[in-house]
Amino acid sequence: MRVALGSDERTALTDAVTADLRDRGHEVVLVGPPAGETKQWADVGHDVGELVASGDCDTAVLFCWTGTGASIAANKVPGVRAALCTDAATAAGARRWNDANVVVMGLRLTSADVAHEMLDAWFSAEADPAEAGNIARLER
Repeated sequence: MRVALGSDERTALTDAVTADLRDRGHEVVLVGPPAGETKQWADVGHDVGELVASGDCDTAVLFCWTGTGASIAANKVPGVRAALCTDAATAAGARRWNDANVVVMGLRLTSADVAHEMLDAWFSAEADPAEAGNIARLER
């Protein structure tokens, strides 16, 4: 799977998640400081959203200090359903009930262990077909 990973700063957490994604066998497309670029959170969120919406990446992991700004920026891109998650249950629910295609984490409070648990949940959950009507409403 091709996974975009974007952040407005490179941290031990972004490095750990990059390694985690690669260990899972995913191809990782880096955006922002993790790729050596200088970008603000709004630009990183938009660029990651574009990678997912265009189909260039299958899904994405996105970071900013709280996760809120990056979520807002990514969700401005049509076709993106970015979910700010704080734990594995929220990440699984975002995939299952919202067919989310971008998981967003806050750099401030997320540990590498919790991020790993969220990724386990993210990649193992599938969209619930019973929610298709609600997902379609989001596209209006």
